[in-house]
Amino acid sequence: MTKIISSLLLISAISIALVGCKKKDTTPTPVPVEQQYKLMEIKTTYGDMIVWLYDETPLHRDNFIKLAETGYLDTTTFHRVVKDFVIQGGDPNSKDADPNNDGFGGPGYTIPFESNPNGHKYGAVGSASLGAKAASSGSQFYIVSNTAGTPNLDGNYVVFGQTIKGLDVVAKIQVVNTNGNNRPYVNITMDVNIIKKTKAQIKSEYGYTVK
Repeated sequence: MTKIISSLLLISAISIALVGCKKKDTTPTPVPVEQQYKLMEIKTTYGDMIVWLYDETPLHRDNFIKLAETGYLDTTTFHRVVKDFVIQGGDPNSKDADPNNDGFGGPGYTIPFESNPNGHKYGAVGSASLGAKAASSGSQFYIVSNTAGTPNLDGNYVVFGQTIKGLDVVAKIQVVNTNGNNRPYVNITMDVNIIKKTKAQIKSEYGYTVK
């Protein structure tokens, strides 16, 4: 009996020793992937612009992401340029040879008005519409080119983004020669894409702080 008890104690001691010597899990803890934000890139012959898209206007944000990702805005032009006011583009009609239909085109739908606390400061990107607090055009947008902003538009037209790189490009475009309808004599076409950047990249590359 004493031998049996001694054997059991020995087995127990060996088991405890083996548990203590169990191999440690060396699998590294996954490093969280830093969140990436979608930015709108507008490439022109005058240079490139980068636009931060506001979360406060999700309908407009998502619409322009979709248009950019599907190539809808590519080869449209800045068909309306008003010095010290705005440069406007995104109309599919501006792709054809008839300048008289510019400003009347779109994808066949509008976007409901969205209130936004972000105002019409220099470089603000807004959605064109037929009037104050009216539904927005499905594709036409403008960029404020007045260095003092256009606060008179605040609250009446939807600002859905801000130019965080390329204000010098806006400045170049706003002084091109135009006809009596504010249409540039030479087409200023655009290539619009969606790029992804982390908060740190946005800060280091564009000097913009994501809130």
